[in-house]
Amino acid sequence: MKNVYDVVVIGGGPAGYTAALYAARAGLSTLVLEKLYAGGQMAQTNQIDNYPGYPEGIDGISLGMNMQEGAKRFGAETVNTEVLSVQLHGAIKTLETKKGIYFAKTVIIATGAGHKHLGLPEEEKLIGRGVAYCAACDGMFYRGKTVAVVGGGNSAAADALTLSRIAQKVYLIHRRDTLRAEKIYREQLEKAENVELLWNSKVSELLSSERLTGVKLQNVSSGEENVLDLDGLFISVGMQPATKLFQGQLELDENGYIVADESTKTGIPGVFAVGDVRTKEVRQIITAAADGAVAVHYAGVYLASRDVK
Repeated sequence: MKNVYDVVVIGGGPAGYTAALYAARAGLSTLVLEKLYAGGQMAQTNQIDNYPGYPEGIDGISLGMNMQEGAKRFGAETVNTEVLSVQLHGAIKTLETKKGIYFAKTVIIATGAGHKHLGLPEEEKLIGRGVAYCAACDGMFYRGKTVAVVGGGNSAAADALTLSRIAQKVYLIHRRDTLRAEKIYREQLEKAENVELLWNSKVSELLSSERLTGVKLQNVSSGEENVLDLDGLFISVGMQPATKLFQGQLELDENGYIVADESTKTGIPGVFAVGDVRTKEVRQIITAAADGAVAVHYAGVYLASRDVK
């Protein structure tokens, strides 16, 4: 059997490459399968200021490449290819890709989760130019400015509260007349003097020149439209975990995330889930990286505890 690795990591974001670094440094043969480029979703961020060790900040592409190079230094291999199917049961796991079949004694799943988009024209073009999906990541760029958050759940409410401490004015746009967010968030929003809730409204159009200048809002009941001038729009309508490959083999929660606790262990021995793809409360670069280190610890325990050949 060819191409049998001690550890195969699916996904080359911060969780994946931290796992690859720790595994390679531990003397385990390690392969990363990444269909696009190092960094994953992080690579779409122009400025990262909340990852330790970079006092002036760093862009996501550079941080992703640094992580890849760090893992490569200790022998981790990377193959840029898409994983088509997996067979995770048994001592040896099988991964079919567009570039061939690979075999692994342990698999670390780091496929991540993407922010759901509104699907409006110009949305992709304006990412980083007025359109954002993470207040904790990009809120600082809107200090003293006027911004809006789209959504009605806990994440949207939390983003609005975060931005209320940074921006001059925050609008929370929700298509219903009540928030889905928990009571504690609703109470805090009511106390935030610079937050205004816009009920029964949806964003029907993004307005821009070189950057976002505002949005066109449509009342979902009357159909009436009006323009809201903005410096930034934060879209917080949920996440979509990349778990389609694992349906039927791993337990997923009601939102599609792989069920795994802080040990990163899944329901299949030798298979671990790290970063944004697993069930967890906080999804940040630093917590994804931590998951990668934890997974390799338990992968090493697994490999040492049985005769995996």
